[in-house]
Amino acid sequence: MAKTPYEIAVIPGDGIGPEVVDAALAVLEECERRYGIALACTPYDFSAELYRRTGRKITAADMDEIGERFDAVLFGAMGLPDVRGPEGLELGAQVEMRAHYGLFASLRPVRLFEGVEGPLTSRDVDMLVIRETSEGMFAGLGDAHEPSDETATDRMTITRATCEKLFDVAFSQARARRKRGTPGHVTLLHKSNALRSNVLMEKVFDEVAAANDDIGSAKHYIDVGSMYMVTDPARYDVIVTENIFGDITSEIAAGIAGGLGIAPSADVSLDHGVFQPSHGSAPDIAGQGVANPTAMILSAAMMLEWLGEQHADETATAVAQRIQSAVETMLAAGTTRPRDLGGEAGTREVADAVIDALA
Repeated sequence: MAKTPYEIAVIPGDGIGPEVVDAALAVLEECERRYGIALACTPYDFSAELYRRTGRKITAADMDEIGERFDAVLFGAMGLPDVRGPEGLELGAQVEMRAHYGLFASLRPVRLFEGVEGPLTSRDVDMLVIRETSEGMFAGLGDAHEPSDETATDRMTITRATCEKLFDVAFSQARARRKRGTPGHVTLLHKSNALRSNVLMEKVFDEVAAANDDIGSAKHYIDVGSMYMVTDPARYDVIVTENIFGDITSEIAAGIAGGLGIAPSADVSLDHGVFQPSHGSAPDIAGQGVANPTAMILSAAMMLEWLGEQHADETATAVAQRIQSAVETMLAAGTTRPRDLGGEAGTREVADAVIDALA
């Protein structure tokens, strides 16, 4: 049964984050007026700029409150290159939320839309990269660290429990995508020839694939698999891989589909979801009104689709599809082209064009 209004925590973040979030909220507000979905949005500031000014950053208590009170988190972009914590890493509340909520899967769909030029001769680019986000090469972020100018190490950890959940999501997503016309196929990118942790990952993948034999599957080493992304992108439907491999390959996929400005993402567990564009905070263009909000708008659509699945809400699912279709219409028309795609349209102009296309 649908739950409305949905309570949404909105974290704009840094750089262009607030601008693209405002654009996505304008589209959502229009959807509320047109289609009857109800959203109650509450803003939070956990930006790197806040940390610079006050030393305040997101805490476990903050995340407990958000997790208990809200149905989903809509997240802009966070981090500033010159604002770092004591360990020397950039501030990013999304990393803390991944760990706190157990957000083990980052869903990053990429498609070469009509009206968008990609760098390849092939236009057959329609894939979902699923990046594991709770362990892998990020498993040791909380480990004790002794600063040294001579040596530093990071830890990669793979567990059966997380792999089983991750691969279940991958095959489920492939099954859902097949209903929309994709092949329904899952490919594991791994490095089991060199990394012991990936031997376990490959073993668990084989087991889950055998239990989902209605869906095709394949495996490639991460190096050759990355090459195939640019030489033969049509071979991929759903890609699933380790944390750092997924971080890199999802950006390759975004590049061959036109860039990060149109690449949304969702970090999910079985009961929590954080939705944000794949791009960063881009502080060099912040405040100019020129950032492309398309990835943020598509991330908002992913949020509604996820809420529809979580609450069996056909209205939320339908509105998500309307936003997706409106973005496709806007891009195909070519009359309102964001600057990173070779046009002159600013942030609000793109949002207005999507709103117009909702009709």
